[in-house]
Amino acid sequence: MPVSPYDRRPGQTLACLPEPDEQLLAETLVAFANSDGGTILIGVDEQGRTTGSVFDEEVEGALRAALHLCRPPVEARWHRASADEELVFAIVVPRSTELHSLDDGRVLVRAGTRNRPLAGDQIRQLAATKSTGDFEAEPAPGARRADLDEEVIAEFVAKWEERQHRPWPRSPDDLLVELGALTEDGQPTVAGVLLFARNPQAFLPQSRLTFVKFAGKLPRGEAGQLGYGRREEIGGPLHHIIQRTWEVVGEEMRTGAIVTGLEREELTEYPVAAVREALVNAVAHRDYRLGGRRIEVRMFSDRLEITSPGGLPGFITLDNIVEEHYSRNPRIVAGLYQWGYIEELGLGVDLMISEMVEAGHPPPEFKETPYSFTVTLYNVRERMPVPAGVRTMNERQAKALAYLQQHGRITNREYRRLCPDVSAETLRLDLADLVERGVLLKVGVKKGTYYILK
Repeated sequence: MPVSPYDRRPGQTLACLPEPDEQLLAETLVAFANSDGGTILIGVDEQGRTTGSVFDEEVEGALRAALHLCRPPVEARWHRASADEELVFAIVVPRSTELHSLDDGRVLVRAGTRNRPLAGDQIRQLAATKSTGDFEAEPAPGARRADLDEEVIAEFVAKWEERQHRPWPRSPDDLLVELGALTEDGQPTVAGVLLFARNPQAFLPQSRLTFVKFAGKLPRGEAGQLGYGRREEIGGPLHHIIQRTWEVVGEEMRTGAIVTGLEREELTEYPVAAVREALVNAVAHRDYRLGGRRIEVRMFSDRLEITSPGGLPGFITLDNIVEEHYSRNPRIVAGLYQWGYIEELGLGVDLMISEMVEAGHPPPEFKETPYSFTVTLYNVRERMPVPAGVRTMNERQAKALAYLQQHGRITNREYRRLCPDVSAETLRLDLADLVERGVLLKVGVKKGTYYILK
């Protein structure tokens, strides 16, 4: 069977429908509009294979019927694409500044590959977020097309073609318009300036990042006086800020090694992937409306703190931050995805947790205020790394593993004390999942049951 020209599988911004089902189409339209936007492929199954059984009039009719089920109507445009002589239809749904629901009252958002309904408090929180507008899509005051860097744009187009495995068929400006970096009349947006301008900080001085290194556990110099060992102000386009900050952190990280048999394994002070994800998340999801506030990376002897201006976006809370995804800046996120700094949308926090726990560190600590969000990574290693097979886990499971590393065993009762607001059945399933994956070993029966690392 022919393969779709879209080589991606369903995810946060891509849905595949083998047939134009109007109800499922309406649900996906609403979910994408309420989240980061996305593309719905009609005539493609979840493995990316074309079905060859869908035609223009079916898609047009189903889309018209689906839009009638959306309150208010969702903006969407569709076009036909040929894939080895088989028809594939792409419906592009931009992120909306309005809150959308279905005619039956359900409000859905996109969560990975699913369209998930929201509860009352989450709906109110999402509505409040949307009412603040879409700052990254606004024209950047004073910015002109000539302020964008042609070399950076050319590099971005090449990255896009490499990731999509096909050439971009139109002009680079058309790609920037599609990304949301340029308006239809060619003026750079806030996202466009941050991603592509020669000097974004001339227009948005708050987009600079500050790195500070302290000698001890407190914000003081080596002799205990107020001060720091190293300070750098990092600017430029966002991908440059990420790259340069990572280089600076790498220069300041301590390294070591462990020897197993005849094999020597290099160890960094913090897992590389965890630092990278924390840094990318801070740059991608900060609130760029907040002037006078920069991203701060503060390095102490025992921890690394990355603070991003702006609280958690949308319906995201500290309780659901692992399972849910909502971008404050979907155009910036899409740009960094094409650059290769984001590998899979919505999995950054999950990866941070698993990398830290695998390396024997406590899981990341998350702290939110109304105007900031901080990720803290601690460099202490309490035990040897847990099995390499643990690649994804929720935050509750990460807490359980951190407890195990400290105490050597955990019971259901102890797990409930760690997560007092979660049902006993959910926690039982968490532990059963880790047993099934070969991470934990269950010992004893009934009230005498406890778990150890396998």
